[in-house]
Amino acid sequence: MVKTGTMPWEGVTAVGKTTEKATAPSRVVWTGLEAMLRQHVRDHIQRLLEEEVEVFLGRARYERKSSVESRSGYRNGHGKARKLTLSCGTVEFRRPRMSDLDGRFESALLPFFARRTREVNALLPELCLNGLAEGDMDLALRGLLGDDAPISAATVARLKAGWQRDLDEWSSRSLAALKVIYLWVDAIYVKAGLEKDKAAILVALAGLSDGTKVIVALAPGYRESTESWRDFLADLKRRGMNAPRLVIGDGHLGIWGAMREVYPESEWQRCWKHKVANVLDRLPKKAWPEAKKRLSEMSRAETAEKALASRREFQAWARKLGHGEAADLIEKDWEDLVAFYKFPKEHWGHLRTTNPVESPFSSVRLRTDAARRYKKVENATAVVWKTLRVTERRFRKLNAPDLCEKVFNGAVFVNGVVQPKPERDTNKEKEAA
Repeated sequence: MVKTGTMPWEGVTAVGKTTEKATAPSRVVWTGLEAMLRQHVRDHIQRLLEEEVEVFLGRARYERKSSVESRSGYRNGHGKARKLTLSCGTVEFRRPRMSDLDGRFESALLPFFARRTREVNALLPELCLNGLAEGDMDLALRGLLGDDAPISAATVARLKAGWQRDLDEWSSRSLAALKVIYLWVDAIYVKAGLEKDKAAILVALAGLSDGTKVIVALAPGYRESTESWRDFLADLKRRGMNAPRLVIGDGHLGIWGAMREVYPESEWQRCWKHKVANVLDRLPKKAWPEAKKRLSEMSRAETAEKALASRREFQAWARKLGHGEAADLIEKDWEDLVAFYKFPKEHWGHLRTTNPVESPFSSVRLRTDAARRYKKVENATAVVWKTLRVTERRFRKLNAPDLCEKVFNGAVFVNGVVQPKPERDTNKEKEAA
């Protein structure tokens, strides 16, 4: 019981904090607050362990076993001091021991060999995702969790190994329940493997009929390889994913040849950002400001017809300057550049480029660039996957999500405007019958 006029933290050393009372001044010092809190946590855990044993034996400490009691076992002191790392720090306790038991007793509160709580185990790999290198983990966390925290680079590596198991399970899950309308595809390069060149990891982001966006697949491969993309898409189809209404990607990807084989019914949309970059490479830098202005107006034209008119004006301008190669390049794959006009106008900002799938790559690069080089491509793939899964929580919905279901159901759009369904002519149907 606390005496009148005293505080529970009495005895903790203080630095410059004074509270005046009418009777007598009381100095409270906060430098020992962390130690005091950890002591309270330790005492609480120890008390819970003792109560758990009491419940198991059916009697309190020092209480004799009754002659009619059938449950065996009795207390036998305590085991060696053990350390447990929690989010608030590392505490030390001693497990109660019991003897003469019919079976083995294991605490539900604290399983055998547990050295860290689940929350701490989950925290360590998450810190890696945010750029903290494994080698720096030990020093960085001891100040937070205490000098006795059982943390090391090897500990983090073992916890991260679980990511590969999670990735394997995620990569084999069924996709039949998803209603995919749009699919953005691209690849990210990471330093991994024994070769000097970077390894490519293929990524697919799906826009669904409810307006949400999710990562549906991720696998190592070759960005420009049709065979790699064919295997990638074939796996999506094998797991039940429907044919997307529109697939958006860079013109240099090997996916376009694979699309003809796996999802021939899907429309294609070439990324305007990559196309503009390629066209500018064919022009002198002094012409870039005017070219960018014209190309931007072209990609943002209100209708496909106005975009075509802008293209012809750009070609005339480029040829007049003597840059026919740039004029020819903007015409190449034109139908795939303006495919987005067949979909809701509200979605055009999502569909013109591969930005929806490329933007999350910035978070991935923060993590992968912190590592010198991954020994195995599988390790890099697991880190990229985990990072994207964390980033996925912040994905923004598609604009006008109410239109997504119409897209999935095959509604026809002309220059972004949905077209009414043609009315059935019942008279002709009767005559045909």
